[in-house]
Amino acid sequence: MPEKNAIGQALDYGVKLTGVTVHFVDGGMDTGPVIAQRAVDILPGDDENSLTARIHAVEQQLYPEVVSWFAQYRVRLDGRNVTIAAP
Repeated sequence: MPEKNAIGQALDYGVKLTGVTVHFVDGGMDTGPVIAQRAVDILPGDDENSLTARIHAVEQQLYPEVVSWFAQYRVRLDGRNVTIAAP
């Protein structure tokens, strides 16, 4: 099960890449079908504040894009499989 403080964990584990995931909400924590994802590089010297700021910048771009897909009726869910129709 995903745990809290994912950004701190990513830094502690020394991973090179993290990201943003937009998913449907279900009964679990971050377990719903994935709608969209964007990668965020972890840079040398990153701390929790700098990485959090870059992740939030990506979220602020991705969330409105996903909302627009819904407004255009482009998102399809079949079981756990999510597809985005072309505009």
